[in-house]
Amino acid sequence: MGENGGVSRRSVLKAFPAVGYAAVSGGFPSGRRAVAAPGPFPQPVVSTSRPVSGAGAPVVEQTLDVRFTDVFVPGYGRITTRTYNGTIPGPTLRLRGGQTLRLTHINGLPPNPPHTGGHNTPHSPNSFNLHTHGMHVSPSGHADNVLREFAPRTPEEAAAGATEPRYATVIHVPDDHPAGTYWYHPHLHGAIAEQIVGGMAGVIIVEGDVDEIPEIRAAADIVVCINELKVKDGKVPAFTSGGWVTGIPSTFTVNGTVNPTLRMRPGEVQRWRLVAATAFTALRLQVIGDGARLPMHQIAQDGVTFSSPVAMNQVDLAMGNRADVLIRGHAPGAYELRADGVPGPLMTIEVAGEPVEPPMRLPTSLPPGKPFLDERDIANPGADREVVFHADAGVFPGPFPNAFRILGTNPTPAAAPDGDLTRDPAYGLFDPDHINHTLRLGTVERWTVRTDETLPAHNHPFHLHTNQVLLTHRNGERLDPPIWHDTIGLTGGSPGDSVTFLVKYEDFTGRTITHCHQLHHEDLGMMQAVDYVEP
Repeated sequence: MGENGGVSRRSVLKAFPAVGYAAVSGGFPSGRRAVAAPGPFPQPVVSTSRPVSGAGAPVVEQTLDVRFTDVFVPGYGRITTRTYNGTIPGPTLRLRGGQTLRLTHINGLPPNPPHTGGHNTPHSPNSFNLHTHGMHVSPSGHADNVLREFAPRTPEEAAAGATEPRYATVIHVPDDHPAGTYWYHPHLHGAIAEQIVGGMAGVIIVEGDVDEIPEIRAAADIVVCINELKVKDGKVPAFTSGGWVTGIPSTFTVNGTVNPTLRMRPGEVQRWRLVAATAFTALRLQVIGDGARLPMHQIAQDGVTFSSPVAMNQVDLAMGNRADVLIRGHAPGAYELRADGVPGPLMTIEVAGEPVEPPMRLPTSLPPGKPFLDERDIANPGADREVVFHADAGVFPGPFPNAFRILGTNPTPAAAPDGDLTRDPAYGLFDPDHINHTLRLGTVERWTVRTDETLPAHNHPFHLHTNQVLLTHRNGERLDPPIWHDTIGLTGGSPGDSVTFLVKYEDFTGRTITHCHQLHHEDLGMMQAVDYVEP
């Protein structure tokens, strides 16, 4: 496995769960149907690099102003929600390896309400921070540090008219960072789910070698950011109970619009950067028309380029996944991007106009985004790590009764080790003062991650910060070749899904986390602390 071989369709399909894409109730307000938005296909505002005196390489500078905003969502209506710069999604950040991302965060939210529960219940909904999901950058200091808190003014400061606080993020992107599609979102434990289902998310594009392939350079480069909103009475309700997720229908938008229309000509090739900026729902995507479908030629997964395009009739995205696909217009007509279990189309594709003659070509090969790891380089073959996603019902009194645990290797210790661990209030739950995994730079290790959920509808995506992982097996079956990921969906069943991956801890020290990317599970404790240390 020392070199990148060609990626096959079968290998890509095996990399993802076969089931577990739960139906989502509702989706649109009562009595209102999704309508295609008129005019051009919406795209987020783009921030690009510029030279900065004395900074060396160009810098991408962006202010992210977070406050409650009255937003008009075409196809839905007006909602009041927390946003980046007043839009859903926030601005797209474009940069290259070797450049610096310099962000200024303004917290214009009101003071946090009082909180009397523990750290594994929702709290501090008006504090946030920033995670550059999938990027291989430092997790420390003022970089991709999700242990920071960007707090709002206190009640006393707000009453006195104090200036809204500002915070800085400075991320140096390595010269050899894989070119691809990533995203950013808040990641303060206890507040993540409520903020992301209000639309706080944005796309990051790292440009590089794959963008210079002639067939890709000729294609329109289109962001397709899929947000999952939870809206009731024109706003995102506070996360006040464990049933909050299922009690409010999801509304799905693409670039802030319900079912926008994308136009393309027969024979035209477009590059879609698909981003699952969803908190609760995995997406099994297809492009279908009247008795026909448009195949998607996948060229990258989670920001890492394949060695060649893979023709797919469906592309599976767990919460947080991204996929870059090339799609070519065929017979004129209307097509829809649909996801299993989502009642309406995510977007409409209108193939019309003068055909492109000759049809635009697809590339036959690509510059692989990251070399494979080798099992022979595992530091200690007898010391594999295991992660088990496990939930116990009825453990706690009050509105959040269930315990969402991570068991396996080095779980968080129990409060009563000799007692009933299924009732224990600490066992396997996130403890900010406990390190679950100490990971030494330069080391290659093998992890097995599984869920013991029995219901196929339940999905626990695994996400490790800072380092990509090489998925080698799903449910005991080897992938040939393996596929790089930063987030891996696992659905329940009898048994539930199991995956094995290799990971090498590279370049950056510091404390960060691994967790379930079903984000209300993360807020409720399904998270562990990791510490990257020098060898």
